[in-house]
Amino acid sequence: MATDYDAPRNKDDEQGHESLEALKSQRGGAQTALIDVEDGDTAEGIDLPGADLSGEELVVQVVPPREDEFTCSSCFLVRHRSQIAREGKGGLYCRDCEG
Repeated sequence: MATDYDAPRNKDDEQGHESLEALKSQRGGAQTALIDVEDGDTAEGIDLPGADLSGEELVVQVVPPREDEFTCSSCFLVRHRSQIAREGKGGLYCRDCEG
């Protein structure tokens, strides 16, 4: 059977559908989002996007490159020497950057 989608709709057809409020009440009311937080975490331990971190200090152990490693002059990743694609004026370049 063909359906004319341009024809005006009858209100009688829509009475069989439940209202949005009725559907929400059947679901059990409002739903809340849960955040997975450790027991030791406090509000200070959670960083929000756009938070001012200028007073924070970052503690990182820097490991110097080994003899068989190099730093790509394009992507600045530390790679194994087998990944050298080209040695130019600016330094060494990896296969991914030259590929």
